[in-house]
Amino acid sequence: MDPEPVRFEPVTTVRAYERVVEQIEQAVLSGRLSPGERLPSERELMAQFGVSRSTVREALRVLQAGEVIRSRAGDPRGPEVLPASTAVLQKSMHRLARAEELGLAQLLQFRMLLEGSAYLLAARLRTEEQLAQMDAALAEMRAQLGRGDSEFSRADVAFHDAVARATQNPLLVVCGEVVRGVVLELIEDKLAHAADRRALMRKSVAHHIEVLRAVRDGEGERACRLARHALYDYYAEYVPEAERAMLHPLLGS
Repeated sequence: MDPEPVRFEPVTTVRAYERVVEQIEQAVLSGRLSPGERLPSERELMAQFGVSRSTVREALRVLQAGEVIRSRAGDPRGPEVLPASTAVLQKSMHRLARAEELGLAQLLQFRMLLEGSAYLLAARLRTEEQLAQMDAALAEMRAQLGRGDSEFSRADVAFHDAVARATQNPLLVVCGEVVRGVVLELIEDKLAHAADRRALMRKSVAHHIEVLRAVRDGEGERACRLARHALYDYYAEYVPEAERAMLHPLLGS
């Protein structure tokens, strides 16, 4: 009996402007186009790509929306190539983190991965200046105990930002900031409706003291473990019980 013939799915025709975008993006990524350089005029781009003016303009619109270039109407010098920025990643990450397909369990799992790894790296790579920034943020958290949720939260965010920067990896900084923000938005009533907000704040300060000591002493694995357990203890009650198993492998022993 002859085998079943291989079948393929229908393909979607790629629009011309997408090919233009791909080529220009590749030229930027490969370094053939550097930040500050100018693209050719619309007329020259039409000639080089063999496409219409409307196609070129749509490609430039997409590239500008993606912050690959900056284009000003009437500028005779042509669109300017922009330097690489984490802003585009931040926007994309924020859209993804808010997607309906992602639930709190997935977001919390990702945050446990990110923050645990950030503490692990910070314990090995932090500078004295970065330690001082963590100390200052922790001191502000202590000063704001029982005074106001917003001031306490700002100091808490400053502490986590200092830890993320100590990893020396801007991708961890961006991803951590986005995921932390979305998780907090989903659970924003935690402090507001806590029976004893001051006790909850004191518990948070105690955790930060302990994890900062581990970072200062270079105990990365311990700092990582403390961070992941603290996140689980704080947020797991909001995760459906059937989904909490997703988080357990990150807790270790």
